[in-house]
Amino acid sequence: MFAIVLALVGSAVAEDEVRIVIDEGVDGARPIAVVPFAGSAPEDIGKIVADDLRNSGKFNPIPVTQMPQKPTSASEVNPEAWSALGIDAVVVGQVTATGSGYNISYQLVDTVGASGNAGSVLAQNSYTVTNKWLRYGAHTVSDEVFEN
Repeated sequence: MFAIVLALVGSAVAEDEVRIVIDEGVDGARPIAVVPFAGSAPEDIGKIVADDLRNSGKFNPIPVTQMPQKPTSASEVNPEAWSALGIDAVVVGQVTATGSGYNISYQLVDTVGASGNAGSVLAQNSYTVTNKWLRYGAHTVSDEVFEN
C-alpha cells in the first residue's frame, strides 16, 4: 500500500509544471551624459562615474563620442544640444592636483527644465582626496548623482 501511495505522490509532483512568461521588457534607465572631467589624474574620474551610474541600472550614460560638446563647467553646458539627444542631465567636473592628492569637483546640470529651468545646477560638490582615495572620490560623485 505504501508503495502505491509513494508512486502516486511521485507522479503528481513530476507532472506539476511552473511556467514563467516574460513578454514585456522594461527599460527604465534614464539617459545621462558624464563628460570627461577636466584636468589630469591617474584614474579616469568621468569613466568611473559613468560606469557606476550604468551599473546601477538607473542610468544609461551616452558614449563620449556621441556628445555634442565637452563642457567642463555648468556655465558651458548648452541644454538644447543635450535635450535634442534625449539627455535629461549632464555631469561635468574637474580634477586638480593638490600637494598630497587631488581635488574632485562636479556639477549635475538639468538639460530639460525638470527643475523649472533648463541649465540649472541640480547638485554640486567638491572633495579633496589623497592619491590612495582617488577612486573613492569618483564613487562618491556617482553616489550623489544617483541620489539626485
